[in-house]
Amino acid sequence: MARMPDDPAPLTPWTDHFDHESLEVLRAALDHLETCFESVAPAKPAQLNEPARQMLFEVAGRLAENFPYFHPLYAGQMLKPPHPVARTAYALAMWLNPNNHALDGGRASSAMEKDAVAQLAEMFRWPAHLGHLTSGGTMANLEALWIAGLEREGGTILASSQAHYTHSRISEVLRLKFESVPTDTRGRMDLAALEARLARGGVGTVVATMGTTALGAVDPLDSILALRERHGFRVHADAAFGGYFALVESLGPEARLAFDALAAVDSLVIDPHKHGLQPYGCGCVLFRDPGVGRYYRHDSPYTYFSSGDLHLGEISLECSRPGAAAVALWATQQVLPLERKGRFSSDLARGHKAAGELHRRLAAGRRWIVGPQPELDIVTWAAKAATAEESSRLARRVFDEAARDGLHLALAELPAAWFGFAPGPDRRETVTCLRSVLMKPEHLEWLDRIGEKLAAAAERVFGRE
Repeated sequence: MARMPDDPAPLTPWTDHFDHESLEVLRAALDHLETCFESVAPAKPAQLNEPARQMLFEVAGRLAENFPYFHPLYAGQMLKPPHPVARTAYALAMWLNPNNHALDGGRASSAMEKDAVAQLAEMFRWPAHLGHLTSGGTMANLEALWIAGLEREGGTILASSQAHYTHSRISEVLRLKFESVPTDTRGRMDLAALEARLARGGVGTVVATMGTTALGAVDPLDSILALRERHGFRVHADAAFGGYFALVESLGPEARLAFDALAAVDSLVIDPHKHGLQPYGCGCVLFRDPGVGRYYRHDSPYTYFSSGDLHLGEISLECSRPGAAAVALWATQQVLPLERKGRFSSDLARGHKAAGELHRRLAAGRRWIVGPQPELDIVTWAAKAATAEESSRLARRVFDEAARDGLHLALAELPAAWFGFAPGPDRRETVTCLRSVLMKPEHLEWLDRIGEKLAAAAERVFGRE
């Protein structure tokens, strides 16, 4: 792999970091939008006065207190900058601020939402579907489990111990019974444990996680669906993080089988504001059976009056909904179609390749114990030490040292046994690991620089031991 040049100096002009060209495009597009309303009587819009202008500079100063989430050396949490077309389309829509609850409040943006959601459904081979955008994965999963509880009344919700905590919390909010299923050492739902629980009966829905938060692990969905044939439960796929990897052909064979099985689940969620290059918050819930719309049915005579067509508020628990999110998603999917061999999927594949390469390099080193082989684009590793307690302490120090040098990683608590640690005197069962989400396509080119900074941070920590 070609080596990258040294980091730019701290005072490098902003043009090396932020896209300003899109501001010119936004201005031209706004001028075009204004001409489309020439028939409307002029009305003086609100303007930025001097205090408001000064406030924006103060806001910029406050925002600078964040980590540089846009940069390839930010390789910590699931933060990915929106595509310029998404950011610009969202801003353009803000001059109208449409509300996609009713067609009267978001005529064009509601049509864009229906089209964009249909394209997401097509990615999973669902020509017939019911779905809409949400504020994020939490709300999308809430709606999916709400429907699951109505379809399998009294049935228990099952999700793996590595599934997102939102499932147990949502189940509590909805007053649904919830149980956690153990995972294997790769962070995937343990099929033997699942089958043993199914044999006891009373299961209404199994949640298959298509990319866990900590590891990016993919539950064996194809095998879970085979168990459904015998036990008759619903299957909900939490693909909030990993759903777009359905387009990536370079996945390992087991992950590929799992993603190819998504067409057979009853419901799924996906977060365009993660890998879909969208601003927060933009989630999506999809149901394979459009008939579940009957559970959403309600009357709002003061809202749904402008058209006999479907108003998105009629199939959503949320009322006011940002039309700008739909505009941004629709525009992005026109520029970057959801195709297996397109630019969008190739960029996802670069993140997957970067994660595999970083995992290989860490495994070849002398200071680390690597976690499972990445199935998507998340890498985890622990510090070599005599105990989980010592390993955790070293990981936190390396995390701090790397951040001081401009490399921003993340930390995760994972089962100590996965890394070969026995419980210590305090019966600690987890170890604090270093974790990196390589979801920017640029991460592949920056791996050498990431590795150098990580090695330097480790040298400062381990060298002082």
